[in-house]
Amino acid sequence: MKVKNRTLTLCSSLLYSLSIIISSFTVAFAADDTSRQAQQLINEMSRASRELNYDGIFVYWRDKRMDAMRLIHKADAEGEHERMVSLTGYAREVIRDGKSVTCIFPENQAVMVEKSRPQKFFVAQLPQPIEKIADYYGFSMGGKDRAAGRSAWIVNIVPKDGYRYGYQLWIDEKTKLLLKSELKDDSGWPIEQILFTQLDVVEDIPEQSLEPAISGKGYVWYSVATNDIPLHAGNGEWKVTWIPEGFAMSDHEKQSIQANNMPMDHMVYSDGLAIVSVFIEKLENDPDAMQGPSRIGGVNAFAMLSNGHQVTAVGEVPQKTVQLMANSVVQSR
Repeated sequence: MKVKNRTLTLCSSLLYSLSIIISSFTVAFAADDTSRQAQQLINEMSRASRELNYDGIFVYWRDKRMDAMRLIHKADAEGEHERMVSLTGYAREVIRDGKSVTCIFPENQAVMVEKSRPQKFFVAQLPQPIEKIADYYGFSMGGKDRAAGRSAWIVNIVPKDGYRYGYQLWIDEKTKLLLKSELKDDSGWPIEQILFTQLDVVEDIPEQSLEPAISGKGYVWYSVATNDIPLHAGNGEWKVTWIPEGFAMSDHEKQSIQANNMPMDHMVYSDGLAIVSVFIEKLENDPDAMQGPSRIGGVNAFAMLSNGHQVTAVGEVPQKTVQLMANSVVQSR
């Protein structure tokens, strides 16, 4: 079975957008009392998500569809270990540790393995501190509620322009873990929701709980080789000439999938909360090349052709943001 490499790459990006939401936010800004309380809770959530051992089941709602997933997280002296398993639909799995990320796609009988990069999973770990994030988002407390049978604080994160989404977070009052998350459009309407129905904080996670249920025997294995490109102005063959104010490049690498060794540029931009990936791949008379807008839940993508290459911008931001970024990509040399 032939599997489109970029389809797997975009699919793995979508799966990891879930990990980003569930993992952590870290912010730093001067504000009033309610904003300072919101900041403190978000930072405590960040630490809890990294340092605690937990095993939970959550539902992921988007596009009038609801899927159930299991998330297992372990922290030890060697770092973090995580396994996410889809309990409905295709039995996809994502397994990561400090060395690698493995995405298993049973519907394609394919496995994609790439280098683990912690800064991709914790969205605020940029190469430079974000000191003015409050210029682009407002932070406030929204009272108390219950989620997963636990008492929770509600934190509101509201964007100050139309190029990013807002968030509403339910943070466990006791453990400080994220219990519920809503992604909101510019009218405040939820377009994506994650809700834990069960969440257990445990002393230890058995090693077998982090092992994949699918062996991958008989599957096609794709190994993604990466070469990091230093982050400085004017570097690289391709350049994104428009990004929303407050965004900055957090990663740039040249990728190649060993199945065909076709190089692909991958640039990552973030404002400290939202992340947009830009992929640039050379085409060779591919009639199935993606073009135009597409969306899954809060994740928007826009693809176009440029000088024999496919340019795709994808991220948990409004459609106009990825379209403007994709359309601004030019060859710098």
